[in-house]
Amino acid sequence: MNLFILNEKEINEKIAREILDLVKDKPSCVLGLATGSSPLGVYEELAILSKKENISFKDVTTFNLDEYVGLNPSHNQSYRYFMNDKLFSHIDIPIQNTNVPDGINYQDSMDYYDQKIALKGGIDIQLLGIGSNGHIAFNEPGTSCDSFTHVVDLKESTIKDNARFFDSINDVPRKAITMGLASIMQAKKIILIAKGKNKALAIRRLFTEGIDISLPASILKKHDNVDIYCDEEAASLLKGDRAC
Repeated sequence: MNLFILNEKEINEKIAREILDLVKDKPSCVLGLATGSSPLGVYEELAILSKKENISFKDVTTFNLDEYVGLNPSHNQSYRYFMNDKLFSHIDIPIQNTNVPDGINYQDSMDYYDQKIALKGGIDIQLLGIGSNGHIAFNEPGTSCDSFTHVVDLKESTIKDNARFFDSINDVPRKAITMGLASIMQAKKIILIAKGKNKALAIRRLFTEGIDISLPASILKKHDNVDIYCDEEAASLLKGDRAC
């Protein structure tokens, strides 16, 4: 794993640049996308630079990591709505090229999502955030390393982390459909973004502990092409121990 400790602007710019360079070199590339606050600045940068540099996404395919169970795509806290609002409506990607797990008819996504990814040749770059409890996508502590797309019960810590996006913590869905850890590990390259003090303990554990299902992100140690971008707050507990 490669660790980069940068400010937020630098993180957004560097990741957006890498994605745009991939799109230019491989116009039909496959991107794995995440939601939440961590990648938001990257998406803003992608929208700005793709227009400025006339880089087209018309042949790109995207697969999002996850979706809340029970939320319609039109719900303003669904991840489909988030992606349409924050990225897809600002670039020239055909909407039919974008894939988000179905939170209503989730059995279909469980059955076919990984197959669809494989049929497209696999994910070239997968973006990830990390939860305060070390989850990636919605793979909570205890998730099998062999898991593919599945439905999960969200931990209270995850519900609390995401409550800021809802009117009340009681409105946060208790289940989600998510790409599994095995799904994520099949990506050719993985980029993980961690921002803020609430991610500091998870990042410290990632770099100082072994692979353990109590920290789902620790499976990334098995991947040979992972970049981890942290701001100073997320990296604050690493001190001098930054070895993988």
